Amino acid sequence: MRSEKKKKRKWLRVLGFIVLLLVIGLGVYAFTVYNSLTNAIDTMHQPIDRKKSEKREKPVTLEDKEPFSVLMMGVDEREGDRGRSDSLIVLTVNPNTKTTKMLSIPRDTRTEIIGKGFDDKVNHAYAFGGVEMAMDTVENFLDIPIDYYLQINMESFQDIVDAVGGVTVNNTLDFTYEGVHFPKGELHLSGEKALKYTRMRYEDPRGDFGRQSRQRQIIQGVINKGASFSSLTKFDEIFGALGKNIKTNLTFDEMVDIQKNYKDAAKDITQTEIKGSGTKINKVYYFIVPEDEKQQLQQDLKSHLELN
Repeated sequence: MRSEKKKKRKWLRVLGFIVLLLVIGLGVYAFTVYNSLTNAIDTMHQPIDRKKSEKREKPVTLEDKEPFSVLMMGVDEREGDRGRSDSLIVLTVNPNTKTTKMLSIPRDTRTEIIGKGFDDKVNHAYAFGGVEMAMDTVENFLDIPIDYYLQINMESFQDIVDAVGGVTVNNTLDFTYEGVHFPKGELHLSGEKALKYTRMRYEDPRGDFGRQSRQRQIIQGVINKGASFSSLTKFDEIFGALGKNIKTNLTFDEMVDIQKNYKDAAKDITQTEIKGSGTKINKVYYFIVPEDEKQQLQQDLKSHLELN
C-alpha cells in the first residue's frame, strides 16, 4: 500500500515536471513571438502629420469595435524617387456584420487632388504629397473617412508571400508574363510568381481591372495564410518580411484590438470594382467615374461604416 502511494507521488512529480517544462517552453515561445512582433511593428509604424478627418465627429475607437477604413497603397519606390501608388485599395471593416469590403480604385481615375486644387490621376496624389495627400484625396473622392493607411513596397512584396509559404489563387485567364505561364484554374504561387501574376495588364482584356482583381486575390491569400495556425511556425520570417516591406500608422495596441475584435470580419471579404470609362483629355488617358456611380459607391461605403 505504502509502495503504491510512493509510485503515485513519483508519477505526480514526473507529470508536474513535464507540465512545468511545457509551460516554460510555451512561455519562451510566446516571448519570442512577442519580441519578434514588437520589433516588426516598431519598424512598420510610421505616424503621419494629418489633420482630424472632417468625415468623422471623433476619431474611430477600435477598442469599442467601431467599423473602420484602411487605404492600402502598393508603391514601387525607386532610389531618389518617391514613386507612385500604382495600386490603391480601400478596406472597410465592420465587426458587427462580420464583413470586410475591398474596393480597388483604378490608378488612372480622374479626381481632385486635395492640397493641389486641380484634377489629375488619383495615383499622382502620393507622388505630389506622400501618404497624407493620398489619404486626403481618396477620402474626398469616396466621401468617407480614411482612418488608417498601409503602404506596401511592391518590389519586395514577394518576401511576404514567401514568408507565409506562398498563396493559392483561382486564375480565370490563361496568360504568360515575363517567362512564366499562368494556366486557368487553381494555382499555388511563390512570391516571385505572385508578383508577376499581379503585374500583367496589357494582355488582359479587362486591362487594369484584371490586374486589380489579381492583386486582391493575392492580398486575400496572404490574409488567409497569415491567419492560419500553420503560419505560427514561420512567425519570425513573416514578421521580418512585414517589418521590411510595410509602413502604417497603426500602433501596436490598435493591431492587438483588431486581432481581438475584428478577426471574424476577415472571413467574409467582398471585392468591388468601380464602373466607368476611359477617355483622353489633352492627350492624357484618364478613367472617368460617372457621378451616379460615385454616389452609389459612397452610399454603400458609408452604410458599411455605419455613418448614415
